[in-house]
Amino acid sequence: MTFIRPLLHATPLLLMVLATPAPAAASDEAPITTVELSAEAERPAANDLARASVFAEASGATPAEPAGRVNKLISDALKTARTYAKVRAQSGATHTYPIYGKDARIEAWRMRSELTLESRDSAALSELLGQLQTALGVANLIMLPSPETRKQAENEAIIEAIAAFRERARTVADALRKDYRIKQLSIGSGGRPPAQPRMRSAALASADAAPMPIEAGETLIRATISGQIELTD
Repeated sequence: MTFIRPLLHATPLLLMVLATPAPAAASDEAPITTVELSAEAERPAANDLARASVFAEASGATPAEPAGRVNKLISDALKTARTYAKVRAQSGATHTYPIYGKDARIEAWRMRSELTLESRDSAALSELLGQLQTALGVANLIMLPSPETRKQAENEAIIEAIAAFRERARTVADALRKDYRIKQLSIGSGGRPPAQPRMRSAALASADAAPMPIEAGETLIRATISGQIELTD
């Protein structure tokens, strides 16, 4: 006889429902059009500051020999410069170096020392340079705007460059029949005066001690505006 055993336990069926988020609705906002622009302006700045560098140079068998001569020349030059109240004098670079012969041995020593002169009175500096040239060489002479003059010209150039940037932005926006707003701006400025080098390896004769001709001229200060605008409805 076969017995059928009743089912005492049944494993319940578990149903798992995974909730999946609905896809996000696409944005109704139109993409913003961004345009990069740049503009620049220039303003002249008077070169009202003169800067010159004079030097003394000598050679000798030992370092002490050229040092004695060069130091004396520079000391005398400083005394002369102090008689010009409108000229500021400042010690510059000084170098002492050996001179080698063919056998790589030191044959002599050479020394060079510089003096920097600066003044807003170009006539006074011209006269002083004429006197110093009887004993010293002139390494360079440059005319440039003073910090105050440069800043004023720079500010004026920046204002003009910003106006040019806004005008260009309006032109672009009107052509596309849009309005605009400025998103980002970058302001830069620059300007370099022309250098007037004067190079002399030997002093002039005392009879030639005439004032050095100086033409001030102007420096163009440039301001550049670059940035981005966003076109809006």
